[in-house]
Amino acid sequence: MSSLQDRSRQFLWHPCTQMKNLETVPPLAIARGEGAWLFDDAGNRYVDAISSWWVNLFGHANPRINAAIIDQLEKIEHVMLAGCTHEPVVELSERLSNLTGLGHAFYASDGASATEIALKMSFHYWRNTGQAGKTQFISLQNGYHGETLGALSVTDVALFKDQYAPLLRHSVQMPSPDIRLVEAGESDETFAIRCSEALETYLQQHAETIAAFILEPLVQGAAGMAMYHPIYLSRARELCTKYQVHLVADEIAVGFGRTGTMFACEQADIRLDFMCLSKGITGGYLPLSCVLTTDEVFAAFYADETSKGFLHSHSYTGNPLACRAALAVLDIFEQDKVIEANRVRAERFSALLEPVRHHRRVEHFRNLGMIWAFDVQNVTPGFSTRAYQAALKAGVLLRPIGNTVYLMPPYVVGEDEMVKMAMAAQLILDEIK
Repeated sequence: MSSLQDRSRQFLWHPCTQMKNLETVPPLAIARGEGAWLFDDAGNRYVDAISSWWVNLFGHANPRINAAIIDQLEKIEHVMLAGCTHEPVVELSERLSNLTGLGHAFYASDGASATEIALKMSFHYWRNTGQAGKTQFISLQNGYHGETLGALSVTDVALFKDQYAPLLRHSVQMPSPDIRLVEAGESDETFAIRCSEALETYLQQHAETIAAFILEPLVQGAAGMAMYHPIYLSRARELCTKYQVHLVADEIAVGFGRTGTMFACEQADIRLDFMCLSKGITGGYLPLSCVLTTDEVFAAFYADETSKGFLHSHSYTGNPLACRAALAVLDIFEQDKVIEANRVRAERFSALLEPVRHHRRVEHFRNLGMIWAFDVQNVTPGFSTRAYQAALKAGVLLRPIGNTVYLMPPYVVGEDEMVKMAMAAQLILDEIK
């Protein structure tokens, strides 16, 4: 074990980790990154097949994002956004508004914070508009929205939530349109509509107390990349409008091209009340999150009374360095026609994964945009750890979720990296129980 790993175990508390497990599975000591590759302190390299927890879009040490941050360093590294403003945050807000059709942007540093902001804004909106009884939130079964207390309250992943249940606000979960739950002979679309009927039944009875419905559009990440038909988003929009409930799209993991469109909600062509963004917004460089909302919501806070304002803040709100990184990301999308290029890349990688799709142990092979996932049958406890270790030996960094293996590489991934990922997936299926 390297000295860096020893020091890490002694002084660092790793996220989402039982630290005792690091005695047998030490942390990977990364020294540098280049493109789709990570290099450890011994010189070994690994394809970053999960984009470093879904954040990296255009590779590590991307020269264009590097240049933007370096340029901003010579101007201003940070200034508080309460009472001040600056060019990067204004330009980023303008461009995000043009992309989403939403009028105002509120910034924080991570996805969970974005969820908190959206929930608080929705709650406060209804108070400001004379409907103070709308205080409750609903979400999808198996949904994940972060691990701060408000975000965890609308999350439905027992591993994260159960220990903290006494601290959390009650919320109600609607049936998930996860295509893995489709009954025999039922189409994905029909199942999604059936799930939306359950949503309507609940709204009919409880809409007067519900502030917002929050969901991950098209892909529920922590549920094992659960994918669903876009008709559910269309129906959710119709129902939220009908029953006066805000619709909050948590695009934190799926935004910025992951599902094949810039934002997943585009595939249902719906109008949102709130959109939460983070992860890929800076290309994996710096912490930044954003909540975009409508002019109507904004107007409800625009008043003479201080108490009607949205009194929420983060010290690093709208950090100029992070905003410059985000602007560089948007430049790359525009200049390199990334969405179009990814369609070609996704078609090629899907072809390479055909043997995986048809493997005897694979169930529910699925793909949407630049996300691939499959469930592995006949596994024993500890499968995800053993699969992770086997992939590392094959030169690929994977992080299975239970018995689900997923691949979500950066958009700079090339033929060699695709072949290596496909081989690692095949290895796991052939050798890991």
